[in-house]
Amino acid sequence: MSQNIERSIRDLREMDTLASGDSPLHKVSAGVKLLVTVVYILVVVSFDKFNMSGLMFMLLYPALLFAVSGIPVSTCFYKLRFVLPLVCAVGIFNPILDRTPAFEIGSFVVTTGMISMITLLMKGVFCLMASFLLVASTRIEALCAVLRKIHVPSMLVTLLLLTFRYAAVLAEEANVMTQAYSLRAPGQKGIHYKAWGSFLGQLLLRSIDRADELYSSMLLRGYHGEFYYAQAGGGSIRDVLYAVFWCALFIAARCVNFTQLLGTSVMR
Repeated sequence: MSQNIERSIRDLREMDTLASGDSPLHKVSAGVKLLVTVVYILVVVSFDKFNMSGLMFMLLYPALLFAVSGIPVSTCFYKLRFVLPLVCAVGIFNPILDRTPAFEIGSFVVTTGMISMITLLMKGVFCLMASFLLVASTRIEALCAVLRKIHVPSMLVTLLLLTFRYAAVLAEEANVMTQAYSLRAPGQKGIHYKAWGSFLGQLLLRSIDRADELYSSMLLRGYHGEFYYAQAGGGSIRDVLYAVFWCALFIAARCVNFTQLLGTSVMR
């Protein structure tokens, strides 16, 4: 149990480490990255459920950004390992419900249900990859500052920030208490059910104390419901060119099937 908690703490700290990088993607302002990510997700989900070839071109954005940022693709899929099965299960019944033949590959008949299932899977994976790139390349304070700039309610933004920060605090306190319990009860596997009540009560009290210290440190850094100390950014020529380039490319990819055009030119 202690090993699982320590692994969770490492995962939370790893996201902070990734967001503190110095790649060209990390230097783009948080507001621009948020805008591009939202446009990307909207364009991806707008594709028709049978337009698998056109959707394949949208893989260019996350693939290129993973290469530029230096963030491992394996880290993305590892962090999203609990969400990906749900995404894969969205269209799992499409091949059963829709058996209309689309084309044949040898003796194998590909149905429209199979195509729609793969398209839905691609949409979910692409959107998750884009969202992960946003979080992994942007500090949470800068992201919250952008949300406040676009007038997201302060309560929701503060809740997002404290949840992100408080999760690590809660995990650290649970790890300390679990190790102390294992030292007092050597050889026992897990925590005895009779100690669950007192264990959770102590965890709550210790977490409240740590959370109070955390909130005090936030106040000392200048936090009073706003994020004046964080750099939301957004105004340099580089950021404007970044946003214009990707947004224009997404819209063009939605209107023109670049994958089909490339395939046609190669066949010629």
